[in-house]
Amino acid sequence: MRVAGIDIGTLTCRLLVAEVSPEAAGPLRAIRSERKILRLGEGVDRTGRLKPEAMSRVTGTIREWKTIIERHGVERYTAVATSAVREAGNREEFLERVRRETAVEVEVIDGEEEARRTFLGIRSGLPDVGEILGLDIGGGSTEFIASRPGKPLMMTSIDMGVVRLTERVLRGDPPRAEEIHKAETLIRDLTRKARREIGDVTDLTLVGTAGTITSLAAIAQQLPTYDPSRIQKYVLELPVIRRIERDVFGKMQLGRVGMPGLEAGREGVIAAGVLILRCAMEELNARGAW
Repeated sequence: MRVAGIDIGTLTCRLLVAEVSPEAAGPLRAIRSERKILRLGEGVDRTGRLKPEAMSRVTGTIREWKTIIERHGVERYTAVATSAVREAGNREEFLERVRRETAVEVEVIDGEEEARRTFLGIRSGLPDVGEILGLDIGGGSTEFIASRPGKPLMMTSIDMGVVRLTERVLRGDPPRAEEIHKAETLIRDLTRKARREIGDVTDLTLVGTAGTITSLAAIAQQLPTYDPSRIQKYVLELPVIRRIERDVFGKMQLGRVGMPGLEAGREGVIAAGVLILRCAMEELNARGAW
């Protein structure tokens, strides 16, 4: 059976068309995969509203992807929206516009459900890894998911992602020392809060997912083009993350354009991403992240 999913994130939107068995057992076989950095959540942290031009970018992309879904004979599909849409005061306007212009019904999920679905994706890619601490750094929020055999899944979501941190704190280009210090304090405080909620994570394997961490893995390897086979199961070690951080913060946004491994469109938020990852790993006493 062919299925599809559309993920409407604060920074990035993604499409996946895949084949699954009728019993939904076993791994997905990807047929078509696309992602676009559309910054739907631009300005939401400050104004509480989605911008008309941002809604237009996303609606137009969903319209294109609906055509792709139909062309591939997809039997079932789903579309979900996360942090930016769930927080926006005009979210109903956006959902109605998508419905009217694309005939796609979008489900707005909360942070806990976002974490649960993220973990399902992590587990499908790493079925043989035992105890896992999943880390999903998004545009508007970051999810922590602790999986321990024989115990309930523990999940929490913090309201801090790369777009939110950039717009709220890291406004300089490059960010100033006082901005970096303020951001570090904020990230550490929120990570400690998350750690209290999910319990002891000492023996868990830290596994990262989503665009920030995959981009950092590509930067670490100086990949000229994105290669999923080089990203999956690549271990980002803390000294490497600190080296990338020095490089990123030593450049203005324009100077980051063309950095090997850095996805176009992430030049303005990669500083926030590497800072979130480094501070979270230090607070979690993690030496590396898959």
